[in-house]
Amino acid sequence: MSCSSSLIDIADPLILDTSVLINLHACKYGERILASIPNDVVVSEIVVGELEHETSRQNGEHRFLHDLVTGGIVTLATMTDAEYEIFHELASTSPSLDDGEAATIAIAAARRFLPVIDERRGRSRATALMNARTPGWSLDLFRHPTAIAVLGDQPALEALYLALRDGRMRIPAESADNVIALIGMERSRDCSCLPGYRDRFVGTHKKSMEVETTVIANLRTGK
Repeated sequence: MSCSSSLIDIADPLILDTSVLINLHACKYGERILASIPNDVVVSEIVVGELEHETSRQNGEHRFLHDLVTGGIVTLATMTDAEYEIFHELASTSPSLDDGEAATIAIAAARRFLPVIDERRGRSRATALMNARTPGWSLDLFRHPTAIAVLGDQPALEALYLALRDGRMRIPAESADNVIALIGMERSRDCSCLPGYRDRFVGTHKKSMEVETTVIANLRTGK
């Protein structure tokens, strides 16, 4: 995967996991991004419940989702009895998923929606349950061409950067180089969620400091 969106040719409704909503809230442009996406966007009522705790109310995530629903940008989905059976299996059998992931995947599998999930375990179980159909990533929303067209190139990059820095958005490892190229090396240093962050930045910073220390010591000793 590069930084092009895998959602371009998909018309199915999208159902978003909790972490995806957190990323969209963190980026400051989440409402405009979702409004620009041509797909219907759905969220499980269980995911809504996961954003009702005190922290999400204080940082604005709960209000963000509430505004998406009241504005008609997002539709809430209640699980059927059959979907609850899938949910229970996903939430209780190893490797178990949290309730939001399990509900998102259960509804997606039953209704042929495309789940948007970033966590590796959830993506793996969704793929296995949906006959190897690959879930979307948050990154697919941020790099969707309609979202970029609506926001403009620079605001779209700002949204991507904020989702990484403040939302700690997970991205596929194969997209890391392209994402770093998009937001720039200096900004990438702020995004410790990037795949291979320690090897890319911490190790190189330590090595450069060691080189600088050696050079200074050599200058002082006349070497």
